[in-house]
Amino acid sequence: MRARSTGLLGALAVTAVLAVSACGATADKSTSDAGATKADAKPATGLQLMVPNSPGGGYDTTARTAAKVMEGEKVTGQIQVFNLPGAGGTVGLQRIVNEKSNGKLAMQMGLGVVGAAYTQKSKATLNDTTPIAKLIEEAGAIVVPKDSPYKDINQLVDAWKKNPKGLAVGGGSSPGGPDHLLPMQLAKAVGIDPKTVSYVSYDGGGELLPALLGNKIAFGASGFGEFLDQVEAGDVRVLAVTSEKPIDALKDVPTLKDKGIDLVFTNWRGIVAPPGISDADKKVWIDAFTKMHDTKAWKDEEAKRGWTDAFQTGDEFATFLKQQDSDVAEILKGLGLA
Repeated sequence: MRARSTGLLGALAVTAVLAVSACGATADKSTSDAGATKADAKPATGLQLMVPNSPGGGYDTTARTAAKVMEGEKVTGQIQVFNLPGAGGTVGLQRIVNEKSNGKLAMQMGLGVVGAAYTQKSKATLNDTTPIAKLIEEAGAIVVPKDSPYKDINQLVDAWKKNPKGLAVGGGSSPGGPDHLLPMQLAKAVGIDPKTVSYVSYDGGGELLPALLGNKIAFGASGFGEFLDQVEAGDVRVLAVTSEKPIDALKDVPTLKDKGIDLVFTNWRGIVAPPGISDADKKVWIDAFTKMHDTKAWKDEEAKRGWTDAFQTGDEFATFLKQQDSDVAEILKGLGLA
């Protein structure tokens, strides 16, 4: 996530060569280490991927897309993807921390979990987890239902300025998540006190969309990929995207900057594992996502969904995660939420 106007944050097969313990992720092979070849090695098996919010949201889409690619490309065996929603992702975060040394389990996460750990006063923190990989970045979008009176982002902003408490904005994350941080930063960029904004939190895009279509909120702020099907169906309109440049998947939609609003905001998504997993288990996960990342199938999914590749693993991702944690904490303190 990066916001130019405020100086905010800058923006799974595995052919494993280690056989790990029965409690860890398993990378099978048919020959010894000395004689194994790439052709001999078999995909990692027994992996589980937890999604810490409801089906249909960005985390869910990313996790299930990754699992589909890894299975289809035989990077891994079947991956069990399951949802454990609640408290902005911190129910899932607590579960991943409680699963100490479980090398078979990982969690899809992103910027939203970083913020929710503060706003939900979570005892479990991301610092307790094992960083595996950062996968993608995605621009945000300002979206209205098809029957909205607002045809242009500036029309919406003008009305919002006049009645910031009356025009509710909804997001698929709890306070501290990207869908909350986006309208707060947008408000600041257009001269609205963020503390006066009426933000309605939903647990993922699967809950946000019905609220938007049912006119329970004036507009939505979330990753644009969550609305593509509804945009194509004509059920919603995207007034602006928050990327630096226009997005191919939404060629006719302007950026905020195109409309004179000095804000660039980027969300991101990644994978963490429980604390205390073995080096071998960590390698299985990192190798799996690295193999996935290098496939044409994954690149095709990125293009289809308008995701920007932002691949990092291991220590590099750990450094990024610590910086994000620090930056988000500072923003939330300014809003009185941390």
